[in-house]
Amino acid sequence: MTDPVSPPGSGDPVAGTRQEAQAADSADPLASYRDEFVVEAGGPIYLDGNSLGRLPRATVAAVNDLLTEWAGQLVGGWDHWVDLPFVVGDQVGALIGAAPGQVVVSDSTSVNLYKLALAALDARPGRTAIVADANDFPTVRYVLQGIAARSGHRLELVDSGSLERFDAGRLADAIGDDVALVCLSAVNFRSGAVADMVAVDDLAHTAGALTLWDLSHAAGAVPVELDAAGADLAVGCGYKYLNGGPGAPSWLYVRSSLQAALRQPIWGWWGQHDQFAMGEGYEPVERMGRFLVGTPAVLGTVVLSSGLSPLLRAGIPALWHKAQRLVELLAHRAGSVLAPLGARLASPGDPAHRGAHLGLSHPHAWAAARLLIDRGLVVPDFRPPDVLRLAPVPLYTTYTEVWDAVERIAGVLSDPAVGGPVPQRRLT
Repeated sequence: MTDPVSPPGSGDPVAGTRQEAQAADSADPLASYRDEFVVEAGGPIYLDGNSLGRLPRATVAAVNDLLTEWAGQLVGGWDHWVDLPFVVGDQVGALIGAAPGQVVVSDSTSVNLYKLALAALDARPGRTAIVADANDFPTVRYVLQGIAARSGHRLELVDSGSLERFDAGRLADAIGDDVALVCLSAVNFRSGAVADMVAVDDLAHTAGALTLWDLSHAAGAVPVELDAAGADLAVGCGYKYLNGGPGAPSWLYVRSSLQAALRQPIWGWWGQHDQFAMGEGYEPVERMGRFLVGTPAVLGTVVLSSGLSPLLRAGIPALWHKAQRLVELLAHRAGSVLAPLGARLASPGDPAHRGAHLGLSHPHAWAAARLLIDRGLVVPDFRPPDVLRLAPVPLYTTYTEVWDAVERIAGVLSDPAVGGPVPQRRLT
């Protein structure tokens, strides 16, 4: 169920006119960061940074430097490349409230979710249940479904209310003494609803279960304090708000006090003690290295490090402040301009309960998204069944762009063509 778009005046709209939006851009302390990204002059307004971040200009130089190292040092480059998963992992950790030595860059989000989920189940023998969110991102549900089918655990999918407002209370009845693992996303991929991590961690730990968080739509955008929240495990991708490029390597977090007790299920040589001894049996290294599997993706990890740099310089507090203002302006403008055209809010109406993107439902959302892209107006995202997902990114999206994007969306929703047949080409 969706609620009507919040009416004007329900929050701080940042700007009541386009001129005020321009003034907000002039006063924006993060404005200079836009020049650090490749932005095509006259191109469409990009509101899909939570699918793929823009290319940082510094990444081109970083890749060229690595290619020079590869050409000149050849295999000798591994003398320093070997540490990249840990060095860049600590950079990610600085954005998600994790002290050094608890994050490592490795594999894909799905693979890391599998590794940590199975490690958590093995650490809670005799417990038979996994609790997850029925509204979560497909790969989270699919990985857990596969694990449950393989291991014999019962997977209980709970409606947390994340299409409206996350409600930890809905999980309380499901988290009993038979639960081994509670696995949720910190920010819902469709609605942007923000989970109460502290409440969930407390519920799980009281029942003796472990928690595993997917931070793919949170890291680099929304304040996250894994250590302070008492989180056990977390994963996330590198290609959204972290600007690591298409197919960027993922990362995983394991609370320091758990590292020695967990053994992940994919035993590869990169996690082996004294790996170059080529021993017969598998003996995992201590600490975070045991969660590695195979040879790290050096090129992708270097690109990810470059994408993290502007985020670390700007700082999460400044990024979050601007993200809230951009999304609130978007919600306010949608209420004024798009609600009369049939748009309805598919995100929490209270800014305190939503993340860095906004969902708008409309009967012709798919067609609108396709026409906006094909006409070079706006790059949004579409999520079934009827949601336009809009993600302004603080480092490179302006208030004026948000203002203009709503006008362009309104133009498409007003066009009779939006009700006609639209080619079923894929949106990311």
